[in-house]
Amino acid sequence: MKQERIDCFKCKFFYITWDQHHPRGCKSFGFKTKKLPSLEVSAASGHPCLRYEKKN
Repeated sequence: MKQERIDCFKCKFFYITWDQHHPRGCKSFGFKTKKLPSLEVSAASGHPCLRYEKKN
């Protein structure tokens, strides 16, 4: 079963940080990363991000 990729740029919890080593972040999970947060969540849990909410 193929999972659909979640686009963090369309999520209300996604933000860009000032940290050069970790330029992307997720306010819902409270972490910063070099990759897209949804890829980190998927790699860690094996499931797509369950906290994704589309921006208004």
